[in-house]
Amino acid sequence: MIYPIERELDGIYFQVIRNGRVKNVCFSDMTVDERKRCIACYDNESLKRMCILLSDVIQQIGDQFNLKQGSSDER
Repeated sequence: MIYPIERELDGIYFQVIRNGRVKNVCFSDMTVDERKRCIACYDNESLKRMCILLSDVIQQIGDQFNLKQGSSDER
């Protein structure tokens, strides 16, 4: 299995089994199947908190590197 690069950007860690071993992995570094398994037991409030945390991380990365999707001409 090929796993995403572990960048550890979001700081939201879960324990997953990779190559037969338990490992702490950031949510954004997981495969889609790993993410689905991890959030399957979350209630709505927990999912909302995680969405807010993920949006904060995206905002911080955008601010740090002055990133914007597309150009203003395209909007």
